[in-house]
Formats: sequence, C-alpha cells, structure tokens
Amino acid sequence: MKTTILKSALLLASGLALGPAQALEITLPAETAVYQESSLPGYQLAMAHCLMCHSAQYVQTQPHTSPRSYWEATVKKMKKPFGAPFTEADIEPIVDYLSKTYGAEGTAGK
Repeated sequence: MKTTILKSALLLASGLALGPAQALEITLPAETAVYQESSLPGYQLAMAHCLMCHSAQYVQTQPHTSPRSYWEATVKKMKKPFGAPFTEADIEPIVDYLSKTYGAEGTAGK
C-alpha cells in the first residue's frame, strides 16, 4: 500500500511540476509524389479517390511484376473493408490504370 501511495504521489508531483499538457503544432511538408499521368479513366479516379488516404508513393513501391489479379484484390480491399469512397463501377477502371501503369501489364520503367 505504501508503494502505491508513493507512486501516486510521485506521478502527481511530476505532473504538477511539468504543468498541464499542451498541444504541439507541426507543419508537414507538401506532398511531392504524384500518380503517373495517363489518358486511362482510372487515372482521374485514382487522383480523386486514392490520394485522400495515402500518397502516390504507396502505389509506386508495389512490385512492377504484380499481375492484374493483385491490383484487383488491392483495390477491392480498399473498397471493402477499408471503406474507400469510390463506387463498384470505379473498380475496373482503377484496376486497369494501376495494372497498366504500375503492374505487369505496363512497360513504363521496365
């Protein structure tokens, strides 16, 4: 019991010595990574829906040998269970863009 009281007294004393907690304000650097521009409809959809949750760097770090099935599973995972706000009809164009631009179906950067 003495140990509990002593610990409580030390915690209380240290909290009073430090004062109340204050919010820390930070400024993050501007995003510099962008999706590779494309005339494919999925490019505009990715710009509108994917960047709101993660940077373009996330996509750029995926294996360039990833087949369409990988991109399809990934996009569907973003829709359910993660709750990405695009429609079911948007899935195929986004998958097409990603697999042709960043996956095994593309030729850029290989």
